[in-house]
Amino acid sequence: MALTRFLSFFRRSQKDNIPTPLPNSIQDIYQKAANGHVLEQVLWGKTLLNSQYVTPDHKKAYDWFTIAAQAHYGPAHNMLGRCAQFGWGCPLDLPTAVQHYRRAAELNDLWGIYNLAICTMRGLGTLKNMKEAFTLFHRAAHKGHPKSMNLLARFIEEGWETPRDPRAALDWYRRSAEGGDYRGQHNYATILLSQNRPQEALSLWQRAVHDATPDILLAMERELSRPHAPKDPELKALLDEKLTILRAQQENAASS
Repeated sequence: MALTRFLSFFRRSQKDNIPTPLPNSIQDIYQKAANGHVLEQVLWGKTLLNSQYVTPDHKKAYDWFTIAAQAHYGPAHNMLGRCAQFGWGCPLDLPTAVQHYRRAAELNDLWGIYNLAICTMRGLGTLKNMKEAFTLFHRAAHKGHPKSMNLLARFIEEGWETPRDPRAALDWYRRSAEGGDYRGQHNYATILLSQNRPQEALSLWQRAVHDATPDILLAMERELSRPHAPKDPELKALLDEKLTILRAQQENAASS
């Protein structure tokens, strides 16, 4: 009953703050969220975090995630964990983030399992425990989570909490790359290049460069700058453009 009253109040409080017109797909998400659909409540919360269609409002996003989490929806707990980890709409609180990730993992949300594994591996908001992290990555990877596949491959490649097995690591990097994870694509490409398979490596880097974070962009630059690395003018131009923007942002941040 309390949740019903809260949701009714929340619908009324939101109505005047939604810009119109919205694209039909975004409007549909909002309407379903307001009508109690937990998936769309999480999607609408993500829209409020970062979208070109509405003014960002992290506090309201947090509230929508809270509504969905009260229905024991794993992805909502994962997003509450993200909010607590980065201070989106609530105080930054790593132990609370871990609690939400753990609850998401209990509800079999793959992103929750992955984020809990990351925190456990790094000791963020909880004690560092590489054995538990390996178990979590293993669990999510075997359920089809590409980013977990990449980290599982790293554990196997390095022999962390499991015997080293380069062949198995290569297979998990491949599966991660095929699943669309840019880190998996970069790591698999690096191994392929060492095996004298340059065109396959280039194909993976061409896919990875669009979404890659600064650390992976810099790693790609190092690999492609080696004397015998394959040449791809279009890839190099795109990589140079992204790195130029990155370095300008770093210089602006340092001078501000």
